[in-house]
Amino acid sequence: MTSSRETNRNRTRDAVCAALALLAAAAPVLAESPFHIELEGGPAWQTRNDFAVPGDVGTRLSLGDAPAVAAFRGTLVWDFGERWSFRVLAAPFSTETEFVADSPVRFEAAVFAAGVPLTQRFEFNSYRFSFFYRFRSSGPWSFRAGATGKVRDASIALAGDGKSERRDDLGFVPLLYGGARYDAGGRWAFDAELDALGAPQGRAIDLSLRTELRASDRVRPYLGVRWLDGGADNDEVLTFATVYYAFAGVRLNL
Repeated sequence: MTSSRETNRNRTRDAVCAALALLAAAAPVLAESPFHIELEGGPAWQTRNDFAVPGDVGTRLSLGDAPAVAAFRGTLVWDFGERWSFRVLAAPFSTETEFVADSPVRFEAAVFAAGVPLTQRFEFNSYRFSFFYRFRSSGPWSFRAGATGKVRDASIALAGDGKSERRDDLGFVPLLYGGARYDAGGRWAFDAELDALGAPQGRAIDLSLRTELRASDRVRPYLGVRWLDGGADNDEVLTFATVYYAFAGVRLNL
């Protein structure tokens, strides 16, 4: 039987996919399409992985570095009006880390024995909707600023010692959005983009830097790096993670 949490997660994914499909379907009917998509992927390294479930009485663990994994994301941007843009982004992410605890581990309703192999699975799927304003450029520089609504579809699972427990966390997080671009002349450009916000209960930061080549009017390949950092600390769950990405992608003007 499908749980209500799993049903909500499926509905979230379906809503994001429907929004992407609707915007993509609308693009070809416009004389001068204001749409572009960005597809990217590459290795990601999780360098911080702190968690405790429940957050108040669960065993706090710091697993440190995890093996590199492949990470992908897709973005659709609609430039409308004279200066406004709407962005839809989907960024799934998951890792697995194996470890042996020196002492018993309390996680959710279970206590895992010390000295036995355990596997932690960390999922952090991010779906975002952004509105931002594109300021008039000053020379080679241009800037943009706005707000992002982030749907956080996360989970932490622990298995081993004949047991398996999982904590799901589906929620909405408001973020501030900002970006800057430098056109170096010719066909090269450099771009920085940020979604971020902090509060006493936690924080979320997604910062990327990339170099872009205008291969043609429609195709722009790019290379970049990304720093993802964030987490929450409350009675139900404590989790903080840091992930570094190296990625290659392509922007396609529709």
